[in-house]
Formats: sequence, structure tokens, C-alpha cells
Amino acid sequence: MTLIGWMQILVFCTLVVALAKPLGGYITRVFNGERNFLSPILLPLERGLYGLAGIDAKREQHWLTYTIAMLLFNAIGFVSLYALLRFQANLPLNPAEQVAVAPDLAFNTAVSFVTNTNWQNYGGETTMSYLTQMVGLTVQNFVSAATGIVLAVALIRGFARASAATVGNFWADMTRCTLYILLPICIIFTLFLVWQGVPQTLGAYVDATTLEGAKQSIAVGPAASQIAIKILGTNGGGFFNANAAHPFENPTSLSNFVQMLSIFAIGAALTNAFGRMVGNERQGWAILAAMGVLFVAGVTAAYWAEASGNDAFTALGLTGGNMEGKEVRFGIVASALFAVVTTAASCGAVNAMHDSFTALGGMIPLINMQLGEIIVGGVGAGLYGMLLFVVIAIFVAGLMVGRTPEYVGKKIEAKEMKMAMLAILVLPLMYLGWTAAAVVIPSAVASMANAGPHGFSEVLYAYTSQTANNGSAFGGLTGNTLWYNTTGAIAMLVGRFLMIVPAMAIAGSLAAKKTVPASSGTFPTTGGLFVGLLVGVILIVGGLTFFPALALGPIVEHLAMRAGTVF
Repeated sequence: MTLIGWMQILVFCTLVVALAKPLGGYITRVFNGERNFLSPILLPLERGLYGLAGIDAKREQHWLTYTIAMLLFNAIGFVSLYALLRFQANLPLNPAEQVAVAPDLAFNTAVSFVTNTNWQNYGGETTMSYLTQMVGLTVQNFVSAATGIVLAVALIRGFARASAATVGNFWADMTRCTLYILLPICIIFTLFLVWQGVPQTLGAYVDATTLEGAKQSIAVGPAASQIAIKILGTNGGGFFNANAAHPFENPTSLSNFVQMLSIFAIGAALTNAFGRMVGNERQGWAILAAMGVLFVAGVTAAYWAEASGNDAFTALGLTGGNMEGKEVRFGIVASALFAVVTTAASCGAVNAMHDSFTALGGMIPLINMQLGEIIVGGVGAGLYGMLLFVVIAIFVAGLMVGRTPEYVGKKIEAKEMKMAMLAILVLPLMYLGWTAAAVVIPSAVASMANAGPHGFSEVLYAYTSQTANNGSAFGGLTGNTLWYNTTGAIAMLVGRFLMIVPAMAIAGSLAAKKTVPASSGTFPTTGGLFVGLLVGVILIVGGLTFFPALALGPIVEHLAMRAGTVF
């Protein structure tokens, strides 16, 4: 570990915190329907879209109506994307003449992009046409990200409103999120990426002659526009197979740093928007502080593990840390930081192969996802996931002092606790259940690239990543099989929607309640005590649930490495 490395981490954290307040204020104005600096340009377009769709933006919806609208919208998106994947060979904008995607892979991919997971059991440049990349995958990158954001806003309204029967209008929220937040930032981001060297073209692949005289086809395409929303919307699906390690997706150290900032930008800003909408910004800062504690701990552990390297290499006199699977232009600190950022934020983009990390270095991204992607998390999903843990932490605090727990003026009662526990417990069922099945089924075991605990970690990581809607892969598992395509898609659907529905039920329940004035017995939720309690509850729940699985994978692999055995 070096001073320069720590300075990079410090600068990154400082800029994330600095961006949270202004961007959080802007997000708040957008979802409150207030005028902003883009209103003169976009308001006529917004109203025109409402007119075409027959939407009354002022007519709000009950939480159940809001949720059903969201589910129907995503179901239509799934069917449309599946059809596009199956028929891409017969559609235009296919200069590389890509064939139709196989049924099981199309099913997995359609579910993946609709759920904001963007797990990829394929190589983008060898599987997808330009039309599929633009009209299918990029569009889903926008709308799946917007879905997560608007659901978080609906939950915030549940905390902020009193004696209300509604939590907003799904169609108006989706329109405003896409028009005012995602699209403008992505246009600027795309231009930045083009400046850095990312291609944005509809031209055919480029043929080149290597120094040895061989012919090589270099894949290009409309990459910059997809990469912008894949990063900002914490989608993570790469235009090219190597994802953000590919020089056409992430060409420079500057593009790498800006991509990491963009991954965290909206998720961190939503904590500030939460504080503003409930009438106390300190509430939002407290939540961001809890996220920050977990993030810094993860970065420290991952950076230390990768900088320490592998004992087997050290014994041979090879020092300087673990550079296996990393790009030289990024080095150890930027690779470790990117790995923690992308798994803390449910993004899934990777600039290094996590399969090549040390055992403990690879364990940190795994833990980030297993905690429920609440360390900033996916856009929107991270906040509503963290608020579920807040409900549990407040309930525990209420039990300790012997009074009805309250949070931002709302009593937390049995119904909210049941919904929060349902949402949180459904995730381990997918993480651990499918992993247990895969490591005993011969055809699934055959997909592992490594034996022993590292192979177990590959499978555990795959199901954790898909259920957590992250999408990053360890890199050693052959996932394009009927078993992994099908079971992975089920895990993604459960991880997305069986967490959303209970969260929306909580939003409806809280919105209908009256606000309770703070009293001398109210547990303070803006200081260090609350932050510590929240972090403690998260770690206890995660430790009790996942330590046995981690012990079978990365922990025993690390101990074996210290004893001289590598996998």
C-alpha cells in the first residue's frame, strides 16, 4: 500500500460526498415537480409525452397501483427485449451478421437487463447486433435504472407523508427521472467518453493487419452511449466482453476515475434527497455515513489484500502485490477501488478480473453484494435496501429501551418489520440455495474453472451477483449453459421484484400513518450512535447468514494459501 494509493481513495470519497448535496437537491426538485434549469427545454416535451400516453401527472396512485404499474411496465420490457434477441438476425443494423440468440441465453439476458442486473453469459462484440445493443440493451439500461430510482422516491414519500393514501404517480416519476436526470447527464458523459477515446459509430468492424502480418477484426460500434448509462445507472453490462477492462470502454486513468464517481453519484445523492424530503437533511447524512463506514472498511481490506499479494509468489521473490488479472494502466489501487465500488453500488462493471484477486481481496466484493447491495447500492435500490435495514435497526432499538420504535416521526410496527424481514431474507434463499444445488449437480460442477474452495467461490459469487442484481462475474465460471441461464434468471427476478414489493408495502403503510412529534424518549437517528447501531445490525445479519459459506470459499482458500496450497 502506498501514500499515493490512499490519496486516490481519499480524493474519490471526498468528491462523492461533495456531489451528494447539489445532485440530491436537484433530484428532490425533479420529483417534487418543481421548476429547474432544464424546465424551459424539457417541460414542453414532458407534457407532450403525458398527452400522447393519456397520463394525468397530477393524479397519484395507491402503493399497490403504483407497484402493479411498475410490474406491467417491466413485463412488457422483458417480452420486447426477448423478441429482439431472438429475431436480431432478421433485423437491420447488424453489420457483423450476428445470429439469433439461443432461447435460454435470450431468457437470461432479457431478465438480466430488465432487472438492472446486466449479467452477461455472452461476449457483446460476438453476440449482439448494433440494433440490439441500442434499442434493446441501452433502452433497458435507462428504464431499469429509472425504475429503481422512482421506487426509492416512493418509499421516501412513505416516510415523508402523513395520513396519505398515495405515494406518487409511477408514469410521471419514470418520465421525469429519465428526462431530467438520466438523459442529460448521459449526453454529457457520452461526449466525455468519446473525447477519452471510446468509439461511437454505426460503421462496420475494422480490419487491421498485425505486426506479424495476420489479419484481425477490431470490434467497434455505438459503445460510448451505452457505457454512459451502464455506469451512471449502475447497470454494468459491457458493450465488449472484457467490460471496463477493455481499452474501448475505459481507455484512460481519467475515464476510469470518472466512471467510478458516476457509479456512486446518484446513489449517494439519493440519501441527501431522502433527508430533504423528510424535512431533515441530517437524516440523509446519517444514512450516507453508515454506507461510508462499510465502504471504507471494504476498500481498506481489498487494497491491503491485493497489495500484499500471494504468498506463493512472495516465496519466489516476486513482490509488489497481486497484478494478475489487472490492467497495467490502472494498477492495484484503482483495480481494488473499482472492484469495491462496483459491488458496493450494484453496478457490475469490472476493470479487473475478480477471479484473479487474492482470496480475501475477492471476498470483499462478495460480501458487499451479500449484504444486500446497500453500501450506496444500485440507483434507488441501494437506498430502499438500506431503509429496510433502518427499519430493523430502529425496531431493535425500540426493544432495547422498551418503547414503540419511531423513525422520522413514523411508528415502526409489526407490519413494517414483517415486510422488511421478508425482503431481506428472500435474498439468502437465492444466494445459498442455488449454490448448494449447483455444487452437487455434475453438469453444473463441470462449468467451474477451478477445483476446491476457489471453484466454490466462483459459483457462490455467480448466484450472489445475480440475486443482488449486480452482474459482475468472478470470471472463471462457464455460465452459458441451460442450468446457469435458467437458475440465474430466476435468482435475478426474485432478487429484484420480491424485494421491491415488500418495500412498496412499507411505503404505503407508512404514508397512511400520522406523524408522531419527537419527544424526550425518541431515539436520535442523526448521530454516531444511530450510525453505529445501523452498521452493527447490517454486519450481524450478514455474518450470521453468510459466514459458513464464506468459510467454505475464500476464507479456507486464504488459509490454504498461507499453508502453501493454491488453487
